[in-house]
This record gives sequence, C-alpha cells and structure tokens, in this order.
Amino acid sequence: MNVELAMMALEGLAKAPVTVTHDGATVIIEGSPSALKEIARLFLLLGGGSGDEFDLQPGVHVTAGSPRVVMRTTPSSRA
Repeated sequence: MNVELAMMALEGLAKAPVTVTHDGATVIIEGSPSALKEIARLFLLLGGGSGDEFDLQPGVHVTAGSPRVVMRTTPSSRA
C-alpha cells in the first residue's frame, strides 16, 4: 500500500469530513463529492494491500456525531 496516498486521502477527509449514520440495517455515508472521492481512494488502496486498515475518527475524518469507522481487509477478501 502507498502510505503517502493514504495519508493524503486522510488529510482530505480531515478538511471535508463525512457523516456516518445508520437506519436499522442500513449504514449511510454522506459528504461532499471531494470527501467521497477520498473514501473511494482509501477503498482502492485497501484493495491493493494485505491486512491494512484505516481508522476514521469522529471529529477528524467523520463528523463529531458520527461513530468511529474502521475500513479493513479481511483474510477471506485477500487475493
């Protein structure tokens, strides 16, 4: 995984955080187009790594009212 690209994506989310809510079994991620592009970048970086994860913290990468969000690869999803 390219750590520099991951850090750039996390810095982008710190400038334009997303909001994470849930409604029953549905998780909703809302944000500006630029914030959602940073989320997509993190998913692409995770897809190319092995055993990596990103921690999106409330008040930093997601809005203060959002729960902590962890994006990580699992052993069954590794190629």
